[in-house]
Amino acid sequence: MTRPVILWFRRDLRLADQPALAAAVASGAPVIPVYILDDETPRHRKMGGASRWWLHHSLASLDADLQSIGARLILRRGKSDDILSLLAKETGASAIHFIKHYEPWWRNAEKSLAKALPAGCDLECHDGNYLLPPGSVTTGSGGQYKIYTPFMRALWQHMPPAKPVPAPEKLTALAHWPTSDALSDWGLLPVKPDWAGGMQQLWTPGEQSAKARLEAFADKAKFYDEKRNLPSIAGSSFLSPHLHFGEISAASCWHATMAAGGSVDVFLKELVWRDYAQNVICQFPEYGGRNARDAFDRMPWRDLDDPAVKADYTAWTKGQTGYPIVDAGMRQLWATGWMHNRVRMIAASFLIKHLLIDWRAGEKWFWDTLVDADYGSNAVNWQWTAGSGVDSNMFVRIMAPLSQSEKFDAAHYIRHWVPELSDLGEPYIHDPEEHGVRPKGYPRKLIGHKQARERALGAFAGTKG
Repeated sequence: MTRPVILWFRRDLRLADQPALAAAVASGAPVIPVYILDDETPRHRKMGGASRWWLHHSLASLDADLQSIGARLILRRGKSDDILSLLAKETGASAIHFIKHYEPWWRNAEKSLAKALPAGCDLECHDGNYLLPPGSVTTGSGGQYKIYTPFMRALWQHMPPAKPVPAPEKLTALAHWPTSDALSDWGLLPVKPDWAGGMQQLWTPGEQSAKARLEAFADKAKFYDEKRNLPSIAGSSFLSPHLHFGEISAASCWHATMAAGGSVDVFLKELVWRDYAQNVICQFPEYGGRNARDAFDRMPWRDLDDPAVKADYTAWTKGQTGYPIVDAGMRQLWATGWMHNRVRMIAASFLIKHLLIDWRAGEKWFWDTLVDADYGSNAVNWQWTAGSGVDSNMFVRIMAPLSQSEKFDAAHYIRHWVPELSDLGEPYIHDPEEHGVRPKGYPRKLIGHKQARERALGAFAGTKG
C-alpha cells in the first residue's frame, strides 16, 4: 500500500486555496489531516479565551468539511514536534505537509520538527497564508522593508496574487484511522460562566461562513473608505477572524473584491498591512513584547502594581472610563470578541496616552479577548499607536476621543453598547459630563483630556536623553 502523508493544520483551517492540502492530494497518497492543540510551544502566547472559543467551532466545521470528501480530522494535544514525530512513526507516513507560519514559536517548532522526524519521512513546507511569502518583498539592495508605505508599493507591483485553487472533491481515505481526541474534551468553550453569548450571535466560524462573509462584503467593497470609520454602521468586512484562522485565503479576498471599483483599494491595502505585520515580526520576533524604539524603554509608565493605576486599567477593560466612545468599544470587545477598527485605535490610544499605561498591558488584553488576536497585527498596531514601533504614529499626536466620537458619528454605536446613555441625544451623548447630563449610573471621567495630554507629553519629554 502507498504510505500516507500527514497534513498539519494550524491557522489555515480551510480546504479551498490550501497549498499544503493541494500538495498532499497531488502526491496520490492517503491523507491524514491533523490539528494539534499545542499550548506548550507558544507558552505565554497560547491562544486566549475568545480565540479558543472560535477554534472549537472552526475545528468542528473543518471536520465536517473533511468528512464530506471522505476524510476526517485527527485531533491530538501536546507539543507539536513530539506529536507529529510520533504520528509519523505510528502511521508510517512518508511526508508531513504544512503551511509555513511566521510567529517565532512556530518557526522554532518547524525547526525542531525537522530534527525529530523518523527516517524516510520528509517535511514539505508551503506558503499560502499571505498575499506573498513574508520576506520575499525586498528593497533594491535585497534588504527587508521596515516602513509600510514603500513595502506596500513594492508588494503592489506583484498583485494580483495567484488565483485561488478550489477545494479537492475527494481525499484518498485510510483503511484504519489513527486515534483522535474528542473535541469536547479539550474544554475550549466557556462553561461557568458561559460568556460567549454575544459571540454566538455575531459569528459563525468555519470556511463556509467565511465565504458567505466575503460574498456579502464584495457587493459593498467599493464603499469601504467612506464607511469603515463609522462605527454606527456595518462598513467593516468582518473577515478578520476568518483570515486569522485561515478559513479563507488573502488571495480569495483580493480576487473577490479587486474589481469592485470605488474605494476598494483601501480594503486591499488592509490585506497588504496584514502582510506587512508578518514581515515586521520576521525581522523582530519579540515585537509583541519589546519596544522597537529604545527611547520608550525610558518611558515612565504608571505602575500597574499601584492600586490606583490598577483601578484605572480595570475600568478601561470593563468600559467604565467615563469616555463613551472608549467604553462602547471595550464593551463591544468583551461581548463579541471584536471591536470596530477606528474604535480600536481610540481605545488603545486612551490606555497609552490618557492613562499612561504601557502598551504591552493593552496588547495582552486584546490577545485574550479578540477572536482575531494575531501576533503580528496586534503587536504592530499597538506599537504604531504607542509611537514605539519601527513605523508608527508620533507619541505627541494624542487622539482626542470625545471629538473623534462626534466626528465619526458614533452616537448610535454608543447607545447600543452603553445603554446608560441611550436616552441622550447629540451632541450630549459624546461627552455627557461636559454637558452636565451624565446619568448617575455612568462613571465620571478617569481623567480630563487636557490633564491627560499634559501628563503624557511631560512623561514623553523625559525619554529624550
